[in-house]
Formats: sequence, C-alpha cells, structure tokens
Amino acid sequence: MKKNAVFVYSDELLTYKFHDKHPFNQKRLQMTLDLLKKHHAINDEDIVEPRIATDEELELIHDPGYVNAVKLAGQGMLTEEKGANFGIGTEDTPIFSKMHEASALLVGGTLTAVDQVMTGQTKHALNLGGGLHHGFRGKASGFCIYNDSSVAIKYMQEKYNARVLYVDTDAHHGDGVQWSFYDDPNVCTLSIHETGRYLFPGTGNINERGQGKGYGYSFNIPVDAFTEDDSWLEAYTTAFREVAEFFKPDVILTQNGADAHYYDPLTHLSSTMQIYREIPKLAHEMAHEYCDGRWVAVGGGGYDIWRVVPRAWSLIWLEMTENRKNTGALPPDWIEQWQTESPVTLPMEWEDHAGIYQPIPRKPEIMEKNKQTLEKALYPIRSNRKTSTSNGGFK
Repeated sequence: MKKNAVFVYSDELLTYKFHDKHPFNQKRLQMTLDLLKKHHAINDEDIVEPRIATDEELELIHDPGYVNAVKLAGQGMLTEEKGANFGIGTEDTPIFSKMHEASALLVGGTLTAVDQVMTGQTKHALNLGGGLHHGFRGKASGFCIYNDSSVAIKYMQEKYNARVLYVDTDAHHGDGVQWSFYDDPNVCTLSIHETGRYLFPGTGNINERGQGKGYGYSFNIPVDAFTEDDSWLEAYTTAFREVAEFFKPDVILTQNGADAHYYDPLTHLSSTMQIYREIPKLAHEMAHEYCDGRWVAVGGGGYDIWRVVPRAWSLIWLEMTENRKNTGALPPDWIEQWQTESPVTLPMEWEDHAGIYQPIPRKPEIMEKNKQTLEKALYPIRSNRKTSTSNGGFK
C-alpha cells in the first residue's frame, strides 16, 4: 500500500560538518527526528536511508572539474589558490575531510526522496539534510557545496519527464536553483526571501524573471527586513496559489529553510512559528490539487537550531502524515534531553508566545511595501490572465 510519507535519514548525514563553530550545524537533523520520535509521530518503518549520488548524477548540474576539486579538497590535496577558484576553503564554506562523500550523500538523500515519490511508493517525501540552494555549477557558495535541489530537478526532468515547481521559503534567495533553470520553461522557481539589500546573496529581485524560453518562469518576492507573520504569509499564500495555477506542475519541490524566524541570528525577519505551520499546509494542498499529491520537501537554512528548527521541520512531517497533534506542550523528555546542551532556554510548546519581540515601528510601511512587491512580482501572470479572459479564455 502506498505510504503517505517517508522520512529520509541516517546518522551519516551528520558528517556534512565544516567545524564546531560554524553556523551550519546538522545537529538540528538529530534534534528534529528525536522530537518526532518523542512526540510518537514517526516509526522506524517511516525512515528510508539516503544513498550517495553518483558522479554522473552530480554532473547533471555540476562541472566535472568542480566535482573533482571537491574530492581532492576532502583528501587534503587541493591548494588554497585552486580552492578559492571553486569557492571552497572560504570562511563560509571551509574544507573538511571527505567533503565530497558527505555532500554527495545529501544530494543522494534528495534523489532517494524523489524516487520514492515519482515511482509511486509514497505521496510525499522529506529529506531535511538537503536544501543546499546556493551551490553553483562550478562553485560552492553560502555553506553549500553541491546543490541537491538543482540536481534533483534535472534528475526528475530526465528520468521522469516532469514539470517541476520549486518553492523556496528560506530567508536567503534560492539563487543557485534559479540560475540553474533560468532559461528552462519546464521548471518554475518561486522564492520568498528577505530583500538582498541587507542579506546574502544579494539577488532575487522581482525583475529576475528568467531568460530566453524560460522568461516568465522565475518568480521572486523579496520582502522587507522586519517583515512579520501576516505580511509574510500574504506574500507566500498569494504567490504560491497563483504560480501553481499558472504553471500546473507535475511535482512540487519545496525548500524549507527555517531562518525567517525572529530568533534566527543570520537574518532580519520577524516571523514566528505561525508561518512554519502554514508553509507545509499550503504545499500539501497544492500538491494534491495539481500533482496527485507528489511533494518532495528538503531542509535548508536555519541557524537557531535549538528553539526554531526542530519545531519548524517537525511541522512539515506532521503535515505530510496528516497528524493534527501539533499544538500545545512539547514532549518533556525532549526538552530535558536537549536543554543540557542548549545555550538558550528551549521552548515549552509548539507555538511561540506573543511578545517574543518588541513592536516593529515601521509595520504599516513594511506591509504596504511588501504588498506592492507582491503585485509587481505577479503582474505577468495577472496581466496574461486578464488578456486571456478578454480573448475568450486561455488558448
């Protein structure tokens, strides 16, 4: 019988580790799975082990010379000068032992999720180890060595002839995925992120709409710094619904960075756990409306690994499995176990309490600015819809 969802995980995913003080910390995977187990929301039979992506699969997106450089770096055989040319050995993406193997496993985890969904073994699949959306064809960037989402999309095109809608809710723009398919009309990318005026990577403007045959298939909603829940959700909900209706995908791939939260140390948005309840809910609805349920979800950013990421990512799994036990108190034994390691007081409940931050002074201005941004970003869809309606419907 087809499952509702599978959870891709093995402890080997924790080997993607730059160093102890690096903000990208895969302990959040462990904490999320432990939260789900202690919440009695996942069983061993729900878990599927990731495989390592082959060189051939990585080279669907990445240059062979770059893949070889990553291998050499992980063996301590790449010079600093050559590493810099490939974006590895930097402060953001330092070299670590066996980095190729660890990175290829993250990609393979997303491919495992894809195969589970596209072969009909499950409706939905979650690989929280993935979501490394800043990786480029020949260069590492922003904590990302290989770009698992880009590889997975190209893999779905070649193996399953699928039209893919990629939706990215990380606070940082999903630049690597966007540029990978910027001229491809069979891949539609939608990224809702903090404006690049203040934040890495500095891209994701509304006028980045694609090029050539891919023009009109790239959508960006750059929200203002300090954006709160209601304004963020208006942008997300409106854009996702209208883009899905416009593109009519065969499968939806969502990137679920959990760094738009107020507590995140690397970003400047003011959302709470409310958005992380709504993000997977709408993705689930759209997958069933357009794709017969086909939904692959990956992780991404998220740098408050104690208070934010485990709750946010657990809510994806709870939504996938239609588990409505997602409010109220967190499992006391989970809090007790992880509080000994946490430098901050862990939350006691799934929700955030009101008043976790001071009122935002420019709230009406920020909301109005985001509303205008949303309208400009969706203008091509809306104008085409009006034209088509006046001409007697879509042709």
